[in-house]
Amino acid sequence: MNSRLHLLLISTYDLGHQPLSLAWPLALLRQAGLDAVTLDLAVDPFDPAQAAAADLVVVATPMLTALRLGLAAAERVRAANPAAHICFWGLYAGLNAEYLLAGPADSVIAGEAEGVIVALAHTLANGAALATVPGLSLPGRLAAPDLTRPSLPVPARAGLPALDRYARYMHNGIARLAGYTEATRGCLHLCRHCPIVPVYQGRFHVVPVATVLADVRQQVAAGAEHLTFGDPDFLNGPGHAIKVARALHAEFPRLTWDFTTKVEHILQHRALFPEFATLGATFVTSAVESLSPLVLQRLAKGHAPADVPAALAILDAAGLALRPTLVAFTPWTTLADYLEVIDFVEAHGLQQHIPPIQLAVRLLVPPGSPLVDSPDAAAWLGPLDPADLGYRWTHPDPRLDALYAAVSARVGEADANGELPVATYAAIRALALTAAGRPVQPATKRGRLRPAPPSLSENWFCCAEPNISQLNLIQNL
Repeated sequence: MNSRLHLLLISTYDLGHQPLSLAWPLALLRQAGLDAVTLDLAVDPFDPAQAAAADLVVVATPMLTALRLGLAAAERVRAANPAAHICFWGLYAGLNAEYLLAGPADSVIAGEAEGVIVALAHTLANGAALATVPGLSLPGRLAAPDLTRPSLPVPARAGLPALDRYARYMHNGIARLAGYTEATRGCLHLCRHCPIVPVYQGRFHVVPVATVLADVRQQVAAGAEHLTFGDPDFLNGPGHAIKVARALHAEFPRLTWDFTTKVEHILQHRALFPEFATLGATFVTSAVESLSPLVLQRLAKGHAPADVPAALAILDAAGLALRPTLVAFTPWTTLADYLEVIDFVEAHGLQQHIPPIQLAVRLLVPPGSPLVDSPDAAAWLGPLDPADLGYRWTHPDPRLDALYAAVSARVGEADANGELPVATYAAIRALALTAAGRPVQPATKRGRLRPAPPSLSENWFCCAEPNISQLNLIQNL
């Protein structure tokens, strides 16, 4: 074990999961003869003593909220230890590398980062020049992401906070401990609003089945009764996905699990879903985003509005719950589009499948986003605000920006008061109708309310500006 370098790995926010952003770098560091202290600020307070003792502090930023929290954490690290080398890594670190390197970061890593973290640690320990580390961005030198197929050991979870400190799997009023792993990294697709695309450019890598199973094994031993596959898209490699699912069920027949996949994959691989259900899958997260043909085209989602009810029918037939996600506010969304989504949710009885906060999701346009090159960008795109980690944008119809503010406030009140989703949807409908200058009236087509589906106790977000509850996390750090 190399005792010359003291490392601190920090995770800030990973949607309620025990973070792989700590477990995988830690495994590779130990494999290389190094060790590190870990700190997950989602569940533990900042420790100035740990920061003061560290020579290298590595901050994980898998999503925007994590980066915002990471910036606040870095300020506290720098106050406790001005000499520490602070490295940010992850999707949003790579997108915001110039801003980070002009401020709190000494280096930034994107892409397949774990091996670069190990190389950085060895280079610092040996006093060598950091410019020799491939894939490491430094002030005045932006490096291309390292997308080499990784050779990943089993994540090192011993010493991380226990699973009972994270989100639970909820079903029929019973809460169970939930684990988290990934069977693939990167993504095959090129959705124009996705932060993965500027980094991976349509590439993805599979994690060997044996590695996935070994990671699940240690989480089941720690009490996990449910597992989330956090891959950007579990069905990027459908053959690999079914091998993982079969092996998982063979060893852990009582373990339930969920995954994320595109609407187009639900249609394309519809034959797999009945078997997934028999192998323990209980729900599927899918980025529906919108029912507007224009919005779906601008985002290059790969599905049409009519594909959404078709996907719902496929999952219904397989006995799997669909948990759609939305980007409810985009520069191309109209009031009619917004009301159409509410109509769809109510007509299909999905109020408990789509948390009302999804109707307050506003498109994020980070640095490097292909959306900047949209043909109509001049009508809505504002300047890059580096400190805000993205481009400002204003809807061409000011009623949509006003509606966003009103819906966000209303959802915040509903969450604070424990309001039932059906009531919140009715309130949001009234706000949208008022914004459109139409009389407030209940839905004309309201389907039978589906029972609450299996879910996790923390909502899933991506490609979105932080919501009120996430901003509160930043204020409380």
